[in-house]
Amino acid sequence: MSSRLSHIAPTVAAQTGCDALIDRYKIPATSQRHHMTLNTSTIDTHKLQPLFDLIQLHIDDHKYPGCQIAIAREGQCLVNRSFGLARMGRGHEADTKALPANNDHLFLLYSNTKVLVATALWKLYEDGKFAFTDRVADHLSGFAVNGKQDITLLQLITHQAGFPDAEVPASAWHDHAQVLQAVCDFSLQWQPGSRVHYHGLSAHWVLGMVIEAITGQDFREAITRLVLQPLGLQNDLFMGLPANQQHRLAFLYEPDAAQPSGQRLRDESTNTTWQTAGVPGGGAYGTASGMALLYQMMLQGGRLNGVQLLSPATLAYAIQNHTADRVDEFMGMPMHRGLGPHLRGHTASIRGLGSDAPPNAFGHGGVGTSYCWADPNSGVSFAYLTNSRVPEPWHSQRLNNISNAVYAAIT
Repeated sequence: MSSRLSHIAPTVAAQTGCDALIDRYKIPATSQRHHMTLNTSTIDTHKLQPLFDLIQLHIDDHKYPGCQIAIAREGQCLVNRSFGLARMGRGHEADTKALPANNDHLFLLYSNTKVLVATALWKLYEDGKFAFTDRVADHLSGFAVNGKQDITLLQLITHQAGFPDAEVPASAWHDHAQVLQAVCDFSLQWQPGSRVHYHGLSAHWVLGMVIEAITGQDFREAITRLVLQPLGLQNDLFMGLPANQQHRLAFLYEPDAAQPSGQRLRDESTNTTWQTAGVPGGGAYGTASGMALLYQMMLQGGRLNGVQLLSPATLAYAIQNHTADRVDEFMGMPMHRGLGPHLRGHTASIRGLGSDAPPNAFGHGGVGTSYCWADPNSGVSFAYLTNSRVPEPWHSQRLNNISNAVYAAIT
């Protein structure tokens, strides 16, 4: 192991990953530094070292305090590793104790949350509860005002609904009757379907209310019941942070050159309104292993941990390019939107998935912090979670480098 990594706390979680694979698959000592054969796939452990070194370099350069990564294949987490600090223990009265990051810490997923919401919708779709071609107003009768009567659920989930900047005030988040009223009152900024423009939070507040209308449950409970519990991921992924999981929280920071650490604590680290609301566009918490395994379900035709959650046909419908090469005006590039994740496609640039990814690779990110993806060609899924919200263009540049470093290790 590189000396660059030698100061990482030797927790049990931090010692999993490659070493655990060596033990599990009884690879001879003479080959431990080179190749590990898993069924038909080969992982070159030497080629993973640049990935580990790059992450540690970021931490040493104060880009972010801590990180979790997970690499999975065939329904199993092959590499699960943590770096740096989950909490820095300085610079804020609420941040009093430095905590080395471990694989049990829960990171704010930001817009990776959208994939959890999408998976619940795929399940409801497969169960015949609605069609993505339905109008939103077919399920939320009050939504039809202000010219929104013909917006479809497909337009909503592919960021074509026409109200990217609409807001639900934080004062309403814990009263879903108020949330419903707020989304019904949204006004259009442009004609639905005429543009692709990322809806950061607005569209998924509407989708949350649609889930509640269909299931009769709080959307947080419905997503847990429909997706997380059946897949056995309920201890790794949370729609909002429960009080009894607070001790697992990795604090979130942002760059601040005025601080000796180069970081200052963000409000999400202490704001219980945010933490418990489970904002459907960006408020879930989870582990890298939980996200990598969720994507394994998609790569395995809807199956994980012996549970067939979805059919391959549903996944094929949902995880395809529904927006062609149309430019997402917020991202400034085509995003090849599926019904939740987006795809790499054939365009020159793509946000997050890496330039080396094949066209059918798919995934989603979290603003300034993270990305998770799946590659159908190799069967590999990858999750990369960090705890500082860094700005562009460095954020996208490092995502490309991180993802390409994973691809360099897949043979």
